[in-house]
Amino acid sequence: MKGFEFMGKLLYAVPMALFGVFHFINASSMSGMVPSYLPVQEAWVYLTGLALILAAVAILTGKKAKLASLLLGLMILSFAVLIHMSGFLNGDPSSSAMFLKDLAISGAAFFMSSKLKN
Repeated sequence: MKGFEFMGKLLYAVPMALFGVFHFINASSMSGMVPSYLPVQEAWVYLTGLALILAAVAILTGKKAKLASLLLGLMILSFAVLIHMSGFLNGDPSSSAMFLKDLAISGAAFFMSSKLKN
């Protein structure tokens, strides 16, 4: 079972790190998704990209993994609510898929946080 535990962490953390890298590569185009009431939209994209990468590193190394996965879950849940929920409520298929994906990813992060030791 130890192998499955590591594989689960790997299959969760690597995509998070890649999402973080994508934030740096596509910051200007992703800044349009940041709510307009937040200042300096592109800076938020870089900040969340860094948070995704750091959370992935923490999960893989086991250093502060419990805290990192809890904070990751909160961040992704906030994405679901602040960015995708209005489109979901209006029946937009793309927003609905992103909303449900973010709910699933945040739920997995909360579950992982409850099982990790720090």
